[in-house]
Amino acid sequence: MNIRSLTRGDGVVIGAAVLLLIASFLDLYSFDNVPDSVDLPMLWGSGPVVFSVVLAGIIGAALVVVSRGLPQAPKVAGIELGQFGAAFTVFAAWSALGNIFDVTGGYDNIEGTNSDFLPSPGIGMILALIATLLMAAAAITTPLVPALKAALLPAPRPAAPQPYGAQPPGGYGYPGAQQPGGYGQPQPGQPYGGQPQPQQAQAQAPQPPAGDFSPFWFAVPVPRPLFAEDGSPTPIAELAPGTWYLAVEQRGAALVAQTQDGRRGVLQDTSGIQRG
Repeated sequence: MNIRSLTRGDGVVIGAAVLLLIASFLDLYSFDNVPDSVDLPMLWGSGPVVFSVVLAGIIGAALVVVSRGLPQAPKVAGIELGQFGAAFTVFAAWSALGNIFDVTGGYDNIEGTNSDFLPSPGIGMILALIATLLMAAAAITTPLVPALKAALLPAPRPAAPQPYGAQPPGGYGYPGAQQPGGYGQPQPGQPYGGQPQPQQAQAQAPQPPAGDFSPFWFAVPVPRPLFAEDGSPTPIAELAPGTWYLAVEQRGAALVAQTQDGRRGVLQDTSGIQRG
């Protein structure tokens, strides 16, 4: 799971889930003129509230966040995992609203009940409603609001730009890192294209003209699909924010990019990319 693919909206979902968990340990009911010594039940003392509000909300938040952090969100019965999670959060908010209006669960409908002794929603139930409303709103609106779609964690900047064809030892995923062998990847001691040269020839090899394309590292601001080079409409991968990718070729406004596992594809939407 790549946490750098999480968005600001996912951050709101996570924060709301934490608030909901805290609220679950607070009072479910509130009575007027009751001394502090009276031990009132918390949300975990009510089965319907636990299942329909607390657990539904936490499970929904987990599904939303996990689906966003995976390279490709799994589907259940043709529905993406994140959509299931959003539905859970809406259900939790709806249930919390119902418990606010009828915190006694129908007890007040018994004939002869004295309304003066009926409880009102406690602080735990009120906070649970606020948490589930925030959670549901963020889960639904994140794909629609640009401010919420922005990356939660910014992509790290490289320590220093590397000269063309030179790469220090390191792991894949940031500018200047050593890459596994393969076509289109500049390797230490060889020019772009993968063909080794004698040492003397390398020292005398001219740099590419300023007007020619040179491979460079870049990061995307939001998750974006990578399409096959043959023009197939089905994405072969998804580029995630917070990870550096190698641009090996330019085709008009599009870039041919290479993923961590060596797959190459066309990035059609290059707006807002961050160059390393």
